[in-house]
Amino acid sequence: MTKATSMPIIQVRDLLKSYGSVHAIKGLTFAVGKGQVVGFLGPNGAGKSTTMKILTGYLQPTSGTAQILGIDVMRHSIEARKHIGYLPENNPLYEEMMVMEYLEFVAQMRQIPKSKRRMMIEKAIHECGLGPVVGKDIGVLSKGYCQRVGFAQAIVHEPQLLILDEPTSGLDPNQIIEIRSLIKKLGKEKTVLMSTHILSEAQSTCSRILIIHDGKLVADDTPLQLTQQEGGIIYVVVAPKQGEKLSKKQVLEQLASIFGVTKVEPINEYQDHGVAMMVGYDKEDPRADIFQKIVSANWILLEMRRKEITLEETFRRLTKE
Repeated sequence: MTKATSMPIIQVRDLLKSYGSVHAIKGLTFAVGKGQVVGFLGPNGAGKSTTMKILTGYLQPTSGTAQILGIDVMRHSIEARKHIGYLPENNPLYEEMMVMEYLEFVAQMRQIPKSKRRMMIEKAIHECGLGPVVGKDIGVLSKGYCQRVGFAQAIVHEPQLLILDEPTSGLDPNQIIEIRSLIKKLGKEKTVLMSTHILSEAQSTCSRILIIHDGKLVADDTPLQLTQQEGGIIYVVVAPKQGEKLSKKQVLEQLASIFGVTKVEPINEYQDHGVAMMVGYDKEDPRADIFQKIVSANWILLEMRRKEITLEETFRRLTKE
């Protein structure tokens, strides 16, 4: 099968999955290109794991299509799976096996030619930092190392797509940082679709965010755009020049007249030094206009700092019932 270089790694069209009268996925459509690390977010029951199971061939959709590198995952499931590395949330491992023994078993199941098997296993071990534990039983490893073994089995056959379902679930903060760094490193060579409930992790790791709610796609953008498009808040502290007086009403009226400003509220800070205001804005950052307005009014700007809308706030707004 010939594949164009511009072909999406993942192509999902009008995907529907029903369990009787319950619709887990409702006409989901999206595409993921080569070299993207995509965060797949949504509340519990939104349809994330169901979508991932369809992409990996574990579930059949009720209708619609899902393709990996142009290969239909329903019609040609085995062929599609050759291009996928999958790490499910529960990371099933054979605990009685040694790490090396397990990876050799996975390589054999993946039908890696015997002549290349050792080289590809050693590459996976190196990339996942498993050198110190290759001779140990999986059952005695820490949760962090077990997760690394899970990553190694997912990449040993050098797939173009990694599908990760809650890859840092149950890890401690240090282990989370290690796995996050590993995902970033792997994302330089592979396309990654990653489900997570840790939004700060998605924001720092992913170049693109998909948010689904109630089986439908409700957002598709970069983390930066998702946190900027709803505006934010700016804290402004203004003081009069020596010998002059300045009231909260004066400052409020001037700041409220700026284009894009949605609200201005006084706050109880710096009462002895000036007038403090909280300025809400819609989309465009108004700090340059605020500065010009204060200069034109012949006031002194003591402080101006911005607090953007967080990904958590955007997520909550998009997924509220």
